[in-house]
Amino acid sequence: MGNSILVTREVDIATISLNNPGKLNALSLAMWRELGTAIDALSEDSSVRCVILRGAGTQAFAAGADISEFAASRSNREQARAYAQVTTAAMEAIEHCRHPVVAMIHGVCVGGGLEIASLCDIRICGESSRFGAPVGQLGLTMSYAELGALIRLAGRPAAMEIVLEGRILNAQEALAKGLVSRVVADDAVEEEALASARRIARGAPLVARWHKQAADKLTRSPELSAAEIESAFDCFDTEDFRIGAQAFNAKQKPVFKGK
Repeated sequence: MGNSILVTREVDIATISLNNPGKLNALSLAMWRELGTAIDALSEDSSVRCVILRGAGTQAFAAGADISEFAASRSNREQARAYAQVTTAAMEAIEHCRHPVVAMIHGVCVGGGLEIASLCDIRICGESSRFGAPVGQLGLTMSYAELGALIRLAGRPAAMEIVLEGRILNAQEALAKGLVSRVVADDAVEEEALASARRIARGAPLVARWHKQAADKLTRSPELSAAEIESAFDCFDTEDFRIGAQAFNAKQKPVFKGK
């Protein structure tokens, strides 16, 4: 990765940092591209059990796309189509990441930042965090995929309020609308997000991946194929199931192998 997307590891937890703090971590086109590449690489890495996505510093998760680039890279239909291919690929990478993704949200989380966060599995923010998508003030629309993710997360009424009014919401409003999972003190955001990731990483990784797949499927359609229903029993043939059951009976903490 370049210097604008940083990837660090704490054993089985990977942290991706959007590193453009001078612009509140606004994403350049290169950052979008690198973000998608980083997520895809981590998704393929079976030694990873959880991914944390954050912005550098404590002022912002991300202030959306870097608008200063629009004149050169997003000024007409053709450029916008090419630009969207990159941003869509990054968002699809987050949505389809095999591992649970925790958003560590400090400060500003608007526009593309909100769209990215909406695709994470758990979103933890601080009391002073702010959320919104004032795209109407820029004269541009959210794509179907971006708006669809917001609707799945918060529901149509909340999504319409966000995109039509362009109002910036405080942390408690965001919590009430389902935009975030948890609000903590500003100085506790990092600690709480790491604690969440560590709790996830202690669980059986195959189970976490199955739960993600099942939740994604059920969010889109409650109808399941016979093969999908049958797959719910796959866990009983894993070594991790035997480890978990034995540890429970022995009143010990399980150490899962991901097998």
